[in-house]
Amino acid sequence: MNIAKLKKALYGENIQWERHVLERLISRSISRRAVLQILRSGECIEDYPNDYLFPSGLFLGWHQDKPLHVVAALDETVPEVYVITAYEPDLEHFEADFKTRRKK
Repeated sequence: MNIAKLKKALYGENIQWERHVLERLISRSISRRAVLQILRSGECIEDYPNDYLFPSGLFLGWHQDKPLHVVAALDETVPEVYVITAYEPDLEHFEADFKTRRKK
């Protein structure tokens, strides 16, 4: 994923919030503001360049002393960001750094 184009789209507010992600944010008590903070200043810890429809990535950041993961896709031709989901990672699935997936 082209991070420079992602940031350009974010600052231009070219962001698509699908109904699914909005429902998940409400149920998980995560604000749009927190998601945008993670996308603007967090770290892309996994890159999925061959995702359908657009390349996507898993971002890690901290909001109010809690780790948050945000998955977003980028249509580089526009550019436009599609927020896919956001959640608080847990130690069952991730190591203590919240970047490394645990081996099953």
